[in-house]
Amino acid sequence: MFENLQDKLQDVFQQLGGRGKLSEADVDAALREVRLALLEADVNFKVVKDFIGRVRERAVGAEVMQSLTPVQQVVKIVNEELITTLGEPARLDLDGPTPHVIMLVGLQGSGKTTTASKLAQHLRKSNHRPLMVAADTRRPAAIEQLKVLGRQLEIPVHAEGTEVPPPKICANAVKQARQGAHDIIILDTAGRLHVDDALMDELTQIKSKTNPQEVLLVADAMTGQDAVRVAESFHGQVGLTGLILTKIDGDARGGAAISIRSVTGVPIKFLGTGEKTSDLEKFHPDRMASRILGMGDVLTLIERAESSLDQEKAQRAGERLLTGEFNLEDFLEQLGEVKKLGPMSQLLEMVPGMAKVGRDLSPDLTDQQLGRIEAIINSMTLAERRNPKMLNASRKRRVARGSGVDVQEVNQLLAQFRQMQRMMKQLSGGKGQRALANMLGGGFGQ
Repeated sequence: MFENLQDKLQDVFQQLGGRGKLSEADVDAALREVRLALLEADVNFKVVKDFIGRVRERAVGAEVMQSLTPVQQVVKIVNEELITTLGEPARLDLDGPTPHVIMLVGLQGSGKTTTASKLAQHLRKSNHRPLMVAADTRRPAAIEQLKVLGRQLEIPVHAEGTEVPPPKICANAVKQARQGAHDIIILDTAGRLHVDDALMDELTQIKSKTNPQEVLLVADAMTGQDAVRVAESFHGQVGLTGLILTKIDGDARGGAAISIRSVTGVPIKFLGTGEKTSDLEKFHPDRMASRILGMGDVLTLIERAESSLDQEKAQRAGERLLTGEFNLEDFLEQLGEVKKLGPMSQLLEMVPGMAKVGRDLSPDLTDQQLGRIEAIINSMTLAERRNPKMLNASRKRRVARGSGVDVQEVNQLLAQFRQMQRMMKQLSGGKGQRALANMLGGGFGQ
């Protein structure tokens, strides 16, 4: 989402990089570029002014001028002030007696219904027992969508059709939750194309009847400053306790994410990072600041791997690698595991220094390459996958036809696989084996 801002900030820091010491004029010239970059990213003007003022005050002081690496200090200051602007990390308020009510509000099209299912799945992983409530009676499709998502996730949905008033539906859901031993209720309320009195009156009634611990605004990050204005309006009339920014994976300029906390005073609690029900992340201001500066986000990548990957499969694959038994069948299984983590371009953005590499690739190129590799391996028989040496010229032609590629691509994949096997064989003894075993998280071979 922040690719333009990342590139511009990197350019500013590179221009400063060749200087041993920075003068006040150097700092002012750099901050002019930072200001332009933030404004072009659709960051609120007042937020930009305050941010630049804080950075300049620190950057022209002794903290930088006496440093042997002034550019690094400027980057450090910008990073710290970005974290300050993004606000403190905030968790859901789930204290007190159950059931806890979480009320989702927002405009139509912001992604409330999908977010309700994402949040329910996220909470279930923490051993909660959520109940989703279809309270958007203006859109029958939203009710059906929530039911479908509920069936897919095996999470119950309370729905009463479109004739019952939403405040009554929500009040009935609270009663059902107490009887059904649900400890969390997620209200998917109605939206409009714009804020109006009828919407706010309905939401106020729902809030009065259910007394929610959390009122979370679901805001589309791609709408830029409109998202900030919507947040101000909802907060003023309904009273928000938190924000969920959706479509963070889109091509938004990023201004909403940077501005919304400063302008509204309401903390960001979650980020919607994709279309799958698992694509919901807790908001960490330090990690977002790191992404904005192109410094990656390794912690989120690790957390995603821990929650998405099958640890037993990874351990088994690691052991087979060390013993030289790893074959194309194992490789295919591991490709499937990697795909669970999300698009490759998104993963590359989380690796320090690799964000620009991912963007320089043509759209979805890396994912297309993985798809072609999968197609090639899937076009082989089970015996061929387990023993690639069986693949003679005629078999390779058959695999190429079956996967829609040239024989050259089949040969290239096999050559790369053989090279990997040789490398693993070299590492399979002594110190190499022990080091690799430790990297894979197990004690195999020790």
